[in-house]
Amino acid sequence: MARREKRTAPPPEHPELPGPVTTAGGTAEILGDADRERSYVLMLDGVPQSHVDLDDPAHLEFEYVRRMGHVLDLHGDDDSSPLDVVHLGGGALTLARYVAVTRPGSRQRVVELDEPLTYLVRAHLPLPRAARVRVRAADARAGLEALHDASADVVLVDVFAGARTPAHLTSTQFAAQVARVLKPGGVTAWNVSDGPPLTFLRTQAATLAGVFAHVLLVAEPGTLRGRRYGNTVAVASDAELPVAGLTRRTAGDPMPARVVAGRDLTTFIGTAVPVDDATAVPSPEPPAGVFG
Repeated sequence: MARREKRTAPPPEHPELPGPVTTAGGTAEILGDADRERSYVLMLDGVPQSHVDLDDPAHLEFEYVRRMGHVLDLHGDDDSSPLDVVHLGGGALTLARYVAVTRPGSRQRVVELDEPLTYLVRAHLPLPRAARVRVRAADARAGLEALHDASADVVLVDVFAGARTPAHLTSTQFAAQVARVLKPGGVTAWNVSDGPPLTFLRTQAATLAGVFAHVLLVAEPGTLRGRRYGNTVAVASDAELPVAGLTRRTAGDPMPARVVAGRDLTTFIGTAVPVDDATAVPSPEPPAGVFG
């Protein structure tokens, strides 16, 4: 996952934070963010996995997470009404915290395979008060398949094994399960990591377009031009997507992004075709040194 490098240091106000802890997914450690008080970075095998600001859970540090936050903000007619949100991939529960404070009363379900990691996070980075967040320890697809039809307003997909998205979370069958769980008009946002020549990203866009009526991509222009490895947020729904709203919001971010939709998306996909369970592959390995 391509994320901006952060300076980290043990937070003096929380000497009780543990050192490196072995979890199911590797070696996890919570470090203090030297740039923000009471803010922390969850590291997994030396890679920045999540960022949390305990005093301001609405602060989203990582650029791709902020773009997912925009998707959440723009969903529905009222940007403060509660939502039913499914998070596939938990990490430090950054977006669950965000929803809890920006959409009070929301019901949130998190599927996170690494149960020891969840214990670590919940023990040392407590959730906001009154947050209605339930975490299930399960494979993301198995957890998704166990959910009822039309039970979620939003499904967020941000799952990595090491630094790669598993193949079974990239296929048309998986996308169809997401569509099944979404309510009419619901939206899904996927974190897709790729680099030149963007073969994986084009295939993921084609896969989503084979299941949903409307699809768009949000990423830094350099990533979308195939100049560097990075994170793209792929957004899909059977309802019209807020292209103009996302364009305005992402253009004003600290790291401005570009929205690709409509004919531009068709051109971007080119000859790429959807993948099924038999042909799906994991996302590519990040280049050496991409995480600093």
